Amino acid sequence: MLAAGERAAVETAATMNILLWVLQILAALIYGASGIMKVFMFDKISAEQQSFGALPRGVWMALGVLELICVVGLIVPSLLHWQPRLTVVAAALLALESLVFIYVHVKYGEIPPIIMSAVLGLLMAFIAYGRMFPKPIF
Repeated sequence: MLAAGERAAVETAATMNILLWVLQILAALIYGASGIMKVFMFDKISAEQQSFGALPRGVWMALGVLELICVVGLIVPSLLHWQPRLTVVAAALLALESLVFIYVHVKYGEIPPIIMSAVLGLLMAFIAYGRMFPKPIF
C-alpha cells in the first residue's frame, strides 16, 4: 500500500498527464486548422488579414507546413511511445513560431492576434516543459 505522500504524488502525476494530453489535443486542433488555412486557403485568409503582407507567401506556406508537421509531432510520438521527445521538439518549435507571429502582429498593430499568439506560445512552452520534466512520456 502506498503512503499518503506517495499516493498524492501518483495522483498529481496522473492529473498532469491528463492535463498535458488535453492541451496537446487542443493545440493539435488549433494548429491543424491554422496550418491547413496557410497551405490550402492562403489567398482567402491573406485578403482578410493585413499582416499577411509582412512575409512572402512562400514563408507563410512553409510555416503552415511546419504547423502540420508539428501537429503530428504533438500527438503521434507520445501516443505510440515512439521517439516521444519529438513531442517536446514539436511544442518548442510551435512556441518559437509564435514569436514570429507576435513580431508580425506588433508590426501591424493587431492587438487580438498578438494576445492569441502569446497565449498559444505560452501553451506550447508549457507542453514542451511538461513533457520534458514533470510528466515525460519517455
